[in-house]
Amino acid sequence: MLSKRVIPCLDVRDGRLTKGIKFKDNIDIGDPVATARTYYEEGADELVFYDITASHEGRGIMLKVVEQVARQIFIPFSVGGGIATVEQMRDVLLAGAEKVSINSPAVKDPDLISKGAAAFGSQCIVVGMDVLAVPPSDQCPSGYEIVIHGGRQRMGMDAVQWAKTAEALGAGELCVNSIDADGTKAGYELKLTRMICDAVSIPVIASGGAGTPQHMADACQEGRASAALIASIVHYGEYSIRDCKNVMKARGVKVREVW
Repeated sequence: MLSKRVIPCLDVRDGRLTKGIKFKDNIDIGDPVATARTYYEEGADELVFYDITASHEGRGIMLKVVEQVARQIFIPFSVGGGIATVEQMRDVLLAGAEKVSINSPAVKDPDLISKGAAAFGSQCIVVGMDVLAVPPSDQCPSGYEIVIHGGRQRMGMDAVQWAKTAEALGAGELCVNSIDADGTKAGYELKLTRMICDAVSIPVIASGGAGTPQHMADACQEGRASAALIASIVHYGEYSIRDCKNVMKARGVKVREVW
């Protein structure tokens, strides 16, 4: 059995680490490069960086931050936000990232997934999904809808069907973020996570809502996720990476040991 991964998520705006609730009311909470180094030293398995306004503002990604992070940590990390072309993917990978995360641009141009996979391999392509719970309908029979541009634009697309499409186009991994749970620390949206995991064969990262390490164990066990994305609980010092892994291990989740 593969170890489940613990992945701190660092949202970046204007070169600074930021955090909000349900994609709103973001506040500045520090230096993303120094924070990345701390999480690496604490035993994080990977890191994720999102330039949270790049797509909405129609600008390129934060390459200087990527380069600085690559000099400080020696674990895989992915970068997302505003990556809309194969050339931008290449720039991010050359700056030191192991993976690129594409979200809004992939929804608007699904061929971006297959082009990226063809150029760099599926293992480099993470498709991020921001998902809102809605009443089931003909458009969204699962009861979950894809939303883009940082929660600003609802697309009328069913999340489970989009997950299947992304896999078929060559995505190597999905990061499924519940907008309803984001930043609430009330736990992941396990029904959503489980539905996506059951629908695809590629790894799925659960995102949005972690408040305790038990929530992370639930995402990996009940939700069947391959990894748990965390933010608030480590950003604010409530738990360390070691704390999270110790609790997950005690609950029967296989994790990479922290030495």
